Amino acid sequence: MAEGDSMRQDANEAQAGDDPPKGDFPVQKKSPKLCGSNYPLSIAFIVVNEFCERFSYYGMRAVLTLYFLSFFHWDENLSTAVYHAFSALCYFTPVVGAIMADSWLGKYRTIIYLSIVYVVGHLIKSVGAIPSLGNQVVHVILSMVGLFLIALGTGGIKPCVSAFGGDQFEEEHTSERSKFFSIFYLSINAGSLISTFVTPVLRGDVKCFGEDCYALAFGVPAALMVLALVVFIAGSGLYRKTPPQGNILLEVCKCIGFAIKNRLKNRSSQIPKRDHWLDWASEKYSKQLIGEIKMVTRVLFLFIPLPMFWALFDQQGSRWTLQATKMNADFGIYVLQPDQMQFLNPLLILVFIPIFDLGLYPLINMCKFNFTPIRKMATGMILAGMAFGLAAIVEVKINETDMPRLVPEESLIRVLNLAKNPVQVTIQDKDLFQQPVGAFQNPAEYSKLLLNGEQQSLRFTLRYQGLSLPFNYTVKEKLVYSLIVFEAEGNLSSHLITDLEAKPENGLAAVRFINGLNQDVNLTIDSKWFIAVQRNYSASEYSLLERDKYNNGKCITEMGEFPLELGLLDFGASYTIVITNVSGGAVKTWKSEDIKANNVHMAWQLPQYLLISAGEVMFSITGLAFSYSQSPASMKSVLQAGWLLTVAVGNTFVLVVAQTAPMAQWAEFVLFTVLLFAVCIIFSVMGYFYVSVDPEDLEEKEEKRETPSRGNMISLVTQKTKL
Repeated sequence: MAEGDSMRQDANEAQAGDDPPKGDFPVQKKSPKLCGSNYPLSIAFIVVNEFCERFSYYGMRAVLTLYFLSFFHWDENLSTAVYHAFSALCYFTPVVGAIMADSWLGKYRTIIYLSIVYVVGHLIKSVGAIPSLGNQVVHVILSMVGLFLIALGTGGIKPCVSAFGGDQFEEEHTSERSKFFSIFYLSINAGSLISTFVTPVLRGDVKCFGEDCYALAFGVPAALMVLALVVFIAGSGLYRKTPPQGNILLEVCKCIGFAIKNRLKNRSSQIPKRDHWLDWASEKYSKQLIGEIKMVTRVLFLFIPLPMFWALFDQQGSRWTLQATKMNADFGIYVLQPDQMQFLNPLLILVFIPIFDLGLYPLINMCKFNFTPIRKMATGMILAGMAFGLAAIVEVKINETDMPRLVPEESLIRVLNLAKNPVQVTIQDKDLFQQPVGAFQNPAEYSKLLLNGEQQSLRFTLRYQGLSLPFNYTVKEKLVYSLIVFEAEGNLSSHLITDLEAKPENGLAAVRFINGLNQDVNLTIDSKWFIAVQRNYSASEYSLLERDKYNNGKCITEMGEFPLELGLLDFGASYTIVITNVSGGAVKTWKSEDIKANNVHMAWQLPQYLLISAGEVMFSITGLAFSYSQSPASMKSVLQAGWLLTVAVGNTFVLVVAQTAPMAQWAEFVLFTVLLFAVCIIFSVMGYFYVSVDPEDLEEKEEKRETPSRGNMISLVTQKTKL
């Protein structure tokens, strides 16, 4: 997880130490210690705060895609685009938080103020998920406002909390401070792991307002964020609070901007050239600052290909979750919610980190293979690309049970023969249904019916026991039909009814009833669903149910009340259940599966989660550790900002693809696989020519380098600049 790795940067930066702020500031008091150790008591409040905040963020984000899909009824592309727009904003706003903390409010007050914004965003988001509160426009406005405030809050405090924890330690307690950051990182993953498992349960297994309880699924994370704020404020009297010391990121941006502006103003061939384009800032900025920025830009150049990894990685909460909704989630002893699969990532991260650090990497070193940081990162990219390759294969298998996509002037049709004997069906000018359809025969696959326009009136001829009976029906394009053949009052008759055109969403099962009795019936399913069906083979509308066995239903007729057993209604399937007769004190039914159930098990997502989690360990943790080793201590916050921006850019790329280049899902997975492999090659070439350096050696080299004498500056346009 990106924030876990950026937290490691704060550890390095805190250990390196900051220059004391200039001016007169009160001496920071010493915090009470935990149980006689060198650990300040204040860090307990910070760790608990971080656990609650991460629970809040990841718990809310886990159900976000399905919220857009089911609550707003947006399509998959729009749901994916908004999800990644939110994720991108969460990684753009840390820059704002860092500037506020370092230049204006200080870390403590920044955390307090932005946590309040965070809480307000959660509350607005939770209220917006109450179905009875206004129409959809109101829900969308409240949700978008809530998500914006959440992004501002979570992003704004991201660079502050871990660094504020490091500030609580005295300079001589570097070992304790290092262990604190390990505990802090553990709290991040623990909050993520628990919330991504629990919140989907609150959404799917708890019902409120007659549907999935998104208000509760967002309300619990909101409560955890309130608790995080209360806990953090409770420790206020124990904290060491350092004043703002100026934001190095702003200084870097100003220096780079001045160098570019100065170079553009002095393009004359008479002006002596300088060794590096940043040297054009030497009239205003110190040689030390310019030298340090040169070191940072070398590393930031390597960051250019990195967003593509995050473009794939963050789709666990969007495209992979949507893929899970089309799979079989029954694990025997437990049925997983599709958005629960995300908990595998933090779980596997906690497992893989010690395995890699203590097992895999030492083993590779024993084999005398130079597994450099660049090679580790490239390997992480390859693993993520392979994960998406597997996702594409799984998607292809899932599509085998999908309904065919209909094009203009095309429909689908099948025959349900509810009569007592076989019937031969022919359609005007169409070569369909070559064989007679047996009585209550399980229907074959839908047949494609080509039309001569948006709709067409067709003659259906039924041959039954030597009789030929014509029926005329109007068929419209892009619809799916069932021709119901039945006997009524001794005569053969038929109905043409429309079926579902696609699988039910979110793994639900769809069921409808055809009443073959000569009296109206009222059906009760699971004591919650009430369906009235008129007599003489009338059909009900489809009802969407959770996947389950429904054997406790009731059928109420004029003759009395009878038990109704439907059996298993499986994930993603569509059923037609015909009530044929009442005998022996029970209702007799016949069940037809209109759309096949999801037959690809959710466990087939496990390999892709294994690969992308292993890729994250090799790419993310290694990448930040390497980049921090290549930059001076004073510039590590600049690298943190650059790293977080790569995550934001990666998410932005996903939303662009989702909105501008819609394609089959398996094809999109293949596209991202190919793009990441191509980027991996580019990154490997860049890394091949990159020469690792020691920042201290470069600083000494910059000190010795001669700069142009002041005499050469006389004719520069920037001579008026106040030095």
